[in-house]
Amino acid sequence: MVNLAANITLLYPELAFDARIDAAARDGFDGVEILFPQVRPAADLRARLDASDLPLVLMNAPPPTDDPAMRGFPADSGQAARFREVMLRTLDFAATVEPGLIHVMTGYATGYAAEMRFVDALIWLCDTAPEQGFTIEPLTPLVQPGYLLNDYEQAAKILDLVDRPNLGLQYDSFHAEMIHGNACAVWQTHGARATHIQLGQAPDRSAPGPGPVDFAALFEAVAASGYDGWLSAEYYPQTPRTEDEFRWMELLPRGVPPRARPRQEGD
Repeated sequence: MVNLAANITLLYPELAFDARIDAAARDGFDGVEILFPQVRPAADLRARLDASDLPLVLMNAPPPTDDPAMRGFPADSGQAARFREVMLRTLDFAATVEPGLIHVMTGYATGYAAEMRFVDALIWLCDTAPEQGFTIEPLTPLVQPGYLLNDYEQAAKILDLVDRPNLGLQYDSFHAEMIHGNACAVWQTHGARATHIQLGQAPDRSAPGPGPVDFAALFEAVAASGYDGWLSAEYYPQTPRTEDEFRWMELLPRGVPPRARPRQEGD
């Protein structure tokens, strides 16, 4: 049985951040993900999550930097020590907010040597925190030009080289469609490696619905695969109220997830 999460960095832009957690709970989501929660005190976020009775299912790390000399971090040469320092602080933050998974960002670099530096960084990280789950995710160059990880075959190779049980694939329907042109085919090939799923329609990362990604087929394939992780709504709402755009949940196979459902008139 999978559960549905709301990426509250993107969803509910009409609300203040704290109100987004409450809104996700109200609308039947089972958890939330936050791209870079490190910008707020860990104890404050823990209190907000506890008040709404929702877990933090995923966060990103390391946090982004505006320093051009460090945009390739952690895959750039000479950044191994800095990566370890930043990730140890991230793990301290995670000890309080308890994210189910931490998405490890590659940074902006190219080439075999950069990939191997990233592999080494992941091996160190996974071995340092064996009880913490981590993910890696390919991002389309159309959105993140120069990002090291930009192909699902490349991700599979890196996962095989790291070969740690606490590292998995973060599958994103938007990025899969934009990179390979068929999100469902990408799932069929690489879904067995996935420990987290993010949902968005191409080409504008809108809500699941009409468009290149066949979400009815994708949801059926996910259910048939036996995947039991999170489905996370990570898209840019196109309606003034995020809650008015949840009809796509009707495409989910019956009983998946147990709580989430489209809001009805009078809710």
